[in-house]
Amino acid sequence: MKNKAPLFWLSAFVVCFGLYVAGWVHGTYFEFVWPFGDQHADQTVVGSDSHDDHAGHNHDDHAGHSHDDHGHDAHAHDDHTEPATGEFLELSEAAKKNLGLTDAYLKPVALQSYQHTISVPAIVVDKPGRTRLPISATMTGIVTHIHAVSGEAVEPGDLILEMRLTHEDLVTAQKDYLQSLGDRDIELKEIARIEAAANSGAISNKTLLDRQYSRDKLDSLLRSQRESLRLHGLTDVQIAKIESDRRLLAEMKVYAPGPDEHSEEEHNSGVVHSVASHRSKTKHTLVLQDIQVQKGQSVTAGETLCTLADYEELLIEGQAFETEAGMIAKAKSAGWPLSSIVGAGADVERIENLSLSWLNNEIDPATRTFKFFVTLNNEMLDDRRNPTGQRHVAWKYRVGQRMQLGVPVAQWVDQIVLPIDAVVRDGVESFVFQQNGDRFNRIAVHEKHRDQSHVVIENDGAIFPGDVVALRGAHQMQMAIKSKSGAAVDPHAGHSH
Repeated sequence: MKNKAPLFWLSAFVVCFGLYVAGWVHGTYFEFVWPFGDQHADQTVVGSDSHDDHAGHNHDDHAGHSHDDHGHDAHAHDDHTEPATGEFLELSEAAKKNLGLTDAYLKPVALQSYQHTISVPAIVVDKPGRTRLPISATMTGIVTHIHAVSGEAVEPGDLILEMRLTHEDLVTAQKDYLQSLGDRDIELKEIARIEAAANSGAISNKTLLDRQYSRDKLDSLLRSQRESLRLHGLTDVQIAKIESDRRLLAEMKVYAPGPDEHSEEEHNSGVVHSVASHRSKTKHTLVLQDIQVQKGQSVTAGETLCTLADYEELLIEGQAFETEAGMIAKAKSAGWPLSSIVGAGADVERIENLSLSWLNNEIDPATRTFKFFVTLNNEMLDDRRNPTGQRHVAWKYRVGQRMQLGVPVAQWVDQIVLPIDAVVRDGVESFVFQQNGDRFNRIAVHEKHRDQSHVVIENDGAIFPGDVVALRGAHQMQMAIKSKSGAAVDPHAGHSH
């Protein structure tokens, strides 16, 4: 019996070793249960698309994700707190930065009002009577100096050019005015001389009264002559200078006018000032668009000298269809602000809170379009002087620039509104990415409405107010999930080392 014991154990060992080799050959090693103990019986790894390689890891920080802080039942989120396999991403801090997911783009969802808009093509145009400021010669003369060149920026009160006056009627009118001024001076001196004698009784009061009547006639004549000089284009300042200097005005200086800031002189002449011309009280930048005369050129009254442009305030001309005229009129009466989109791709810009200025009262018979106009405040991008001292500026918005106007036609309240970069479309599905720690769960949502910049999400429980959602990068995260799900199964996929 003692000799049989070693033989028994040797036989048992051979049988077990044979079974071990057979299981290894047929690829069933991981399903084989060692007969001498159950300490390895729980080491089962299923090689399927379920990616259960996470089963051995402790993810209690995600599994217990609750939304009690948002004021609703945590169980209401059980359908998306644990998404289906392949419907989440774990992003490192570097990946978040690459996607631009800063704190500004990781915010809780909040209900807000949304204005349903229609998109209308538009173009930037001049503001009639304000953008273009033509300057005309009010008197005949010869250009003697040009102080500004085309494209140069000037301010109200800056000297543009000088002219030598050659208008014969103007010369005659000035000479008559000077003559009348001299006669009045003589009359005033004579009145002063005889006034004392009349008071003492040395001469009769009739003589004094005759002199005073003559003075009054000269005052009346001077008033009429001043009006004549104004009709010739002189300003009150220039007339006062003739009176003080007692010299004919031989030169005319043309200054840049101040938009919407008309002095007494500007009301009379529009553009011409004397050397004492006062500047605009507010700093305003104009651009000398073109100058149409040159030094030594003879010009006649009414001839255009140059054209200034004021680009600080322009208009956006919307071109809507005839059928949309009623909706635009409704937005105007409701006082709803408009928005505009300019540029494309990475350079796209959205301009908010635009004011609808006025509506055209006619339909274009050729295109059947309805025009309306929106005020556009411009911005100066560059302001510098060249080596010769000439100042040049560049404006952000330019006449002729194409835009898209968003006109609100209805207002919805208590809606989930997300930026368009927060929602990605994949076939018939739309997804957002909800943050849960470093994990971003892909949640299927229903789109109620989509425009060029925002998407309105149905408040049906897919996401709730208070959920933190990635407000950008949804397309890139969707591509990453698709790439992950389409790759060959890797036992280590999903592990973060």
